[in-house]
Amino acid sequence: MAAKIKKGDKVIVLTGRDKGKKGEVLRVMPEEGRAVVVGVNMVQRHTKPQGANEGGIISKEAAIHLSNLAIADPKDGKPTRVGFKVLDDGRKVRVAKRSGDHIDG
Repeated sequence: MAAKIKKGDKVIVLTGRDKGKKGEVLRVMPEEGRAVVVGVNMVQRHTKPQGANEGGIISKEAAIHLSNLAIADPKDGKPTRVGFKVLDDGRKVRVAKRSGDHIDG
């Protein structure tokens, strides 16, 4: 199946403790069905000092399941589902179901 959420997309969290937060996708892990989003699902990791890293308690983003994310509509920024459309020149593009706008160029 084609990827509905890709790196660099603007997404909105639908459920969980970060519900309603918006962010950009840093990384997608399709095998696990998860993605890492900037500022969402923050966890604290206790790290030991290693080389230049001084260690301590570090906050970082943890992966969140793709079913809990929705693409932000390019037109109004609200959550939307993703469809696909084949253009006249043969390219396959993602389309926002809410407004019909193209998500990628």
